[in-house]
Amino acid sequence: MPKIAVIPGDGVGTEVINEAMRVLERVGELEDIHFETQTYPWGADHYLATGELMPDSVLGEYQEMDAILLGAIGDPRVETGVLERAIVGGCRWKLDMFVNLRPIKLYADYLTPIKGKGPEDVDMVIVRENTEGLYLGMGGFFKKGTQDEVAIQEMVMTRKGCERVIRYAFELSRKRNRDNKLMLIDKVNAMPAQDIWTRTFEEVGREYQDIARDHAYIDAACMWMIKNPEWFDVAVTGNMMGDIITDLGAAVQGGLGLAASGNIHPGKVSMFEPIHGSAPKHAGKGVVCPLATISAAQMMCDYLGLEGAARRMDKALAESLTSGEIKSISTSSGMKTHEYTDVVLAHIG
Repeated sequence: MPKIAVIPGDGVGTEVINEAMRVLERVGELEDIHFETQTYPWGADHYLATGELMPDSVLGEYQEMDAILLGAIGDPRVETGVLERAIVGGCRWKLDMFVNLRPIKLYADYLTPIKGKGPEDVDMVIVRENTEGLYLGMGGFFKKGTQDEVAIQEMVMTRKGCERVIRYAFELSRKRNRDNKLMLIDKVNAMPAQDIWTRTFEEVGREYQDIARDHAYIDAACMWMIKNPEWFDVAVTGNMMGDIITDLGAAVQGGLGLAASGNIHPGKVSMFEPIHGSAPKHAGKGVVCPLATISAAQMMCDYLGLEGAARRMDKALAESLTSGEIKSISTSSGMKTHEYTDVVLAHIG
């Protein structure tokens, strides 16, 4: 009986989480799986009412769970970054979820803005280091608000941090058994300290002679992802660069409404979420596409070893997007949030 911590969060988070839970409930019935869930209130409403973000005391509860399913975090009533760092960052850093896993898969030709590319061309995974880099927030200001202001933000990279995520990426390349190729993405030509990635990649790569090694600078990788997405199988990169290129990947696969991610510590509690934000201007209107959150739930099932449920959900997503029933995932598509889920449930059976 999988135990799932559910954090709906802010904005449209509650709406998309509700839809994902509808799908999990149906899949559970078909696969004889009972998902035991515990819902947590973390987000802007709770913070503004109580002054509490996400207490450290809850981390022990999470560690007794099998996974966390997150909706979206962020609200214009709260200073940017306060909620995100406490809740999303808090889970990533304090539970050491060092892998951010971002599959980029195109289900149907009409979804991608790239002319002449189809599902056979877009099937890649970006492995992003999730606990180091610029996002640690190390640094600060001197003479803030004056003409002499200085701002410093430090990029932190450790051998341990690089090696474990690179090793994960090599293992994933082997498991996928698609092109058996792993690309390192960095900017070592402009940031010499990133040589720690280059050296670690080469050293670990010697243990994986069956996996071809490739390399691209981040700017070139962005260009090639648009021009020749079929060149990509698995890529590994640092925190900020991974954050940027995976949003580009979302556009390639059809938009943020389809893009899901996993925050993973192999063998331990991990968190799954759509990569889109809380979209406060759309909250409460019932117009956002929930497929990214349903896809996140599918990733969660796969991570938990619920192979039948994961296959069933992936097949239903693919059929929903190729059947002609969903013509757009835009908020202006005319479809209501629950109607997307209705289509998916019809294909689940």
